[in-house]
Amino acid sequence: MLILNASEVAQALPMAEAIEAMQQAYIALSTGKADVPLRSRISIEAAEGLALFMPAHLQADEEAALAIKVVSIFNRNPSRGLPLIHAAVLVLDSATGVVEALLEGGSLTAIRTGAGSGVATDLLAHRDVKTAAILGAGVQARTQLEAVCAVRSIETAWVYAPDAASVDAFIAAMKGQGPIPSDLRAASGPEQALKDADIVCAATTSSTPVFADSHLKPGAHVNGVGSYATEMQEIPAETVARALVAVDSRAAALAECGDLGVPLSEGLITKSAIAEIGEIAAGARPGRGSEEQITFFKSVGVAVQDAAAGQLAVRNARRLGLGVEVEL
Repeated sequence: MLILNASEVAQALPMAEAIEAMQQAYIALSTGKADVPLRSRISIEAAEGLALFMPAHLQADEEAALAIKVVSIFNRNPSRGLPLIHAAVLVLDSATGVVEALLEGGSLTAIRTGAGSGVATDLLAHRDVKTAAILGAGVQARTQLEAVCAVRSIETAWVYAPDAASVDAFIAAMKGQGPIPSDLRAASGPEQALKDADIVCAATTSSTPVFADSHLKPGAHVNGVGSYATEMQEIPAETVARALVAVDSRAAALAECGDLGVPLSEGLITKSAIAEIGEIAAGARPGRGSEEQITFFKSVGVAVQDAAAGQLAVRNARRLGLGVEVEL
């Protein structure tokens, strides 16, 4: 069995390849070629913890993938000097069931989430865009910027988060890396960040919208990846109401996402108007309808992404000689 740590996972999942893998995973999900059971959860009340188990089998045309991700969220960890969340991905051979690899799951999740937005941006954003806005300055925000710059020639990116020090650290770490431009600018607020932005990425844990609908430039594309519960809402309901809305998984987004739950409850959108990005990628539903239309991709994350990313990481790691092999 191959074991990959966080650094090795990052080396084995270059963003351009991860984006292609996510597109194929989304198509498989939307065309009935992926088996993704509802995630199981175990509450560990005595430790204020929660464990989540997310399996998936991807029946891709070129290569199948089988994996399970385990995520633990223990609320007392920060007071112990430990991360709140830990994750690992177990990759199995889909033909034999043999355990192939164990991968650190936090870095894999961040990369595959960014890559998912890369797919949506490539399908829905205008081709000649030059300016992006990133709302948030954490790990997820970093892969959002990288993915957007992998599919569009971004020249300037504005970054906003309430903590100015985190924005400064974000800019120092990200400017000029790979396809990311050196022109990264700290915004004084969401309005300044969005004023000229053709692409907007929201990667926060906010329970209320992080920008006003009026801040958006006509024809902008929005990626929302931060909110993951019904009580969380990064994107204004007014924006969702006037946008072409695409999600990674319709069932998962409707069950877990306040960004859609609020406008649905207010009668601003209908479930039938929500497309899966895999349907658009497969040509089963239309994408952008006009130059002025706002497009919005909402990602809550689905296990088929972990299976596809895990399979790609294992293949690349073995080719590059990364990781440690152990006997089971």
